[in-house]
Amino acid sequence: MRDYLLTLCITAAVTYLLTGPVRKFAIAVGAMPEIRARDVHREPTPRLGGIAMFFGLCAGLLVADHLDRLNSVFALSNEPRALLSGAALIWLIGVLDDKFEIDALIKLGGQMIAAGVMVMQGLTILWLPIPGIGTVGLTQWQGTLLTVALVVLTINAVNFVDGLDGLAAGMVCLAAAAFFLYAYRIWFGYGIEAAAPATLFAAVLMGMCLGFLPHNMHPARIFMGDSGSMLIGLVLAASAISITGQVDPDALKIFEGSTRRATHAALPVFIPLLLPLTIIAIPMADLVLAIVRRTWNGQSPFAADRGHLHHRLLEIGHSHSRAVLIMYFWSALIAFGTLTYSVHSASMWIMLPIVALSAVGLVLLLLPRFRPRAPRWAESFVPPRYRRRKVAPQAAEEALTAVGAGAGTDAGPAAEGGDAGEWPRVPAGVNGATAIGARSHLPERRKAGTPN
Repeated sequence: MRDYLLTLCITAAVTYLLTGPVRKFAIAVGAMPEIRARDVHREPTPRLGGIAMFFGLCAGLLVADHLDRLNSVFALSNEPRALLSGAALIWLIGVLDDKFEIDALIKLGGQMIAAGVMVMQGLTILWLPIPGIGTVGLTQWQGTLLTVALVVLTINAVNFVDGLDGLAAGMVCLAAAAFFLYAYRIWFGYGIEAAAPATLFAAVLMGMCLGFLPHNMHPARIFMGDSGSMLIGLVLAASAISITGQVDPDALKIFEGSTRRATHAALPVFIPLLLPLTIIAIPMADLVLAIVRRTWNGQSPFAADRGHLHHRLLEIGHSHSRAVLIMYFWSALIAFGTLTYSVHSASMWIMLPIVALSAVGLVLLLLPRFRPRAPRWAESFVPPRYRRRKVAPQAAEEALTAVGAGAGTDAGPAAEGGDAGEWPRVPAGVNGATAIGARSHLPERRKAGTPN
């Protein structure tokens, strides 16, 4: 575990330190597109964050190659080199798209070529665990088609969900964390060395996302762009393919007693990873809904719109940060719920916390305007948006005086088309109670001859 944590930290540190210079480079080369109708940000923001993430990936794999307990992954398997080859190709396509906005069909072709490059180097699905039957071997063309389809679906699912600050990086990080725990259990719990590459890929992917998130949280200073979203989607798909199609469930029968029992023991994660990944079920659902919605409206499946799940959360009243946290919650619930069930599938008590947390998630969805406030003793430990606003009475009176003076001029509500009898609006930062208390002093000030 120590070597994996070191690899994760090195990847995160390199990604974090390079994101700042990459932002300046993106501004210099003009990789700052204008605000589009479907965008939710208000100012042009540089892209190309995938450059820092790619170099973080390279740094993580380079460090792992020099660690005693991880260099066997490179010596006994060609999968790390296959991943790096496919990642470099998809990253180059993403960089070109971030700068020049290339056609969607060209990107799709590039994704298929990147997946084919990984298949040619051995990163492919060899067999499938089928419940009730056992392990079913695949022919070469069947494995190739299934691998390419899974890579393309995962890349586009992550790309589609990259619509809010910090959303894609956070959701993929949660998925990678759940996947890392599962792969680590297969590798060190059952002693199946074929799970070692997937464990390494998941650790590196977590480092890439964690290193980029501080720069990408709302309000984002830089976007990962297609160079980043397609890259982390490919790495996540490679992790799933490595453990799902390379680890034979027959190897588990030593611990489970039979092939059929071994397949059922791995079923809660194996099958959802294939049809497709449960750990990115939310982005995949968003992808399917987007394709159906656009096709139904007579549009191209690749035509961008504002109908994604995160857009709908904003439309019903959730704030930007709250919408992202809700998506985090559901992603973590599905990913870690599946992981927990795969470990204790015989216990039905596992379902009770999952059902309870699902109910909590539904309540959060139905209360878009609920704004939690921390108790006063904890206000110094929480972000400012969760603290109670404190406005001095003198400042409130001065603010209302300015409003009262402006109400009698041409810039008042009546001049803007509003109701002439409407009470002047309270400036931002003044809450209702303070405003009412300040208004009660206005008659006394008028008697004293103080101008409004």
